[in-house]
Amino acid sequence: MDKVCAVFGGSRGIGRAVAQLMARKGYRVAIVARNLDVARAAAGDLGGGHLAFSCDVAKEQDVQNTFEEIEKHLGRVNFLVNAAGINRDSLLVRTKTEDMVSLLHTNLLGSMLTCRAAMKTMIQQQGGSIVNIGSVIGLKGNFGQSVYGASKGGLVGFSRALAKEVARKKIRVNVVAPGFIHTDMTKDLKEEHFKKNIPLGRFGEASEVAHAVVFLLDSPCN
Repeated sequence: MDKVCAVFGGSRGIGRAVAQLMARKGYRVAIVARNLDVARAAAGDLGGGHLAFSCDVAKEQDVQNTFEEIEKHLGRVNFLVNAAGINRDSLLVRTKTEDMVSLLHTNLLGSMLTCRAAMKTMIQQQGGSIVNIGSVIGLKGNFGQSVYGASKGGLVGFSRALAKEVARKKIRVNVVAPGFIHTDMTKDLKEEHFKKNIPLGRFGEASEVAHAVVFLLDSPCN
């Protein structure tokens, strides 16, 4: 089985930390992001043998084309991380419909499309591993994040069902649902306001989440 890991949303934050750790473990890594220049910079930091690709995960043809390009240049994808995501905090009554659609398409539909595209190879090779990056907001909810929470909560339900569909093919599907992590998405939050509800008294780091993700990706499937 090829040791190729595709990290969607791999140019920054948790996705980038996962890509770095997988590269150190000897995987060939495809960093996928909307902005190809940013993805190339992130891939360049990994050293040789790793490549960057541009993709809008909300577009079916984009996703399909990306998987074909990855297979052409790196090999068949057997390890998939869905870390691409957006957030637009707003009370529901103030949220525009187009923003709802954008959140759901990127955070939920995008993962569905990438998982489906990866299934063909994983089923043929009778093995593979997928980790979808959720959020504690999808489990507990949060003021002003109803649509974001719906997209991440939907990702949990999708992943649980998909895991049952493909387990007999020795394909694992997991979700990691971090709390508040130091990333571009949280850079404008006032950490002091949230510390009282965090047992460690601080935001987490992307590298800490990456270790959990890589553990789930890299564990042997019996």
